[in-house]
Amino acid sequence: QVQLVESGGGVVQAGGSLSFSCAASGRTFRSYTMAWFRQAPGKECEFVSVISWIGGNIYYADSVKGRFTISRDNTKNTVALQMNSLKPEDTAVYYCAAMVGYNNNYIYTREKYHYWGQGTQVTVSS
Repeated sequence: QVQLVESGGGVVQAGGSLSFSCAASGRTFRSYTMAWFRQAPGKECEFVSVISWIGGNIYYADSVKGRFTISRDNTKNTVALQMNSLKPEDTAVYYCAAMVGYNNNYIYTREKYHYWGQGTQVTVSS
């Protein structure tokens, strides 16, 4: 069993930056693919970014590419998301998710992730 706890987030003006992290319990953290998803009010949960267990594979949604950076530290069992040049449309609850192993066919599919954090709110004001 893996528990994911997010920290960070908050309120920021458009053009600003925010970062948050996700701490995972469990001794096999390095074997998990880690991802961030988000859900805006009235919208479906959408993929934001993913990083493979050794960080060799990193992908971003087109909407955040060039603005967001995902990273992980397997020695600390954490994954982070740095968000720059934020836009009002980035407003959402952001969730950390973990998938056992790695499968390129599934990394964008939220149903394939086994563990989820509680979510952290990000609000970008215009």
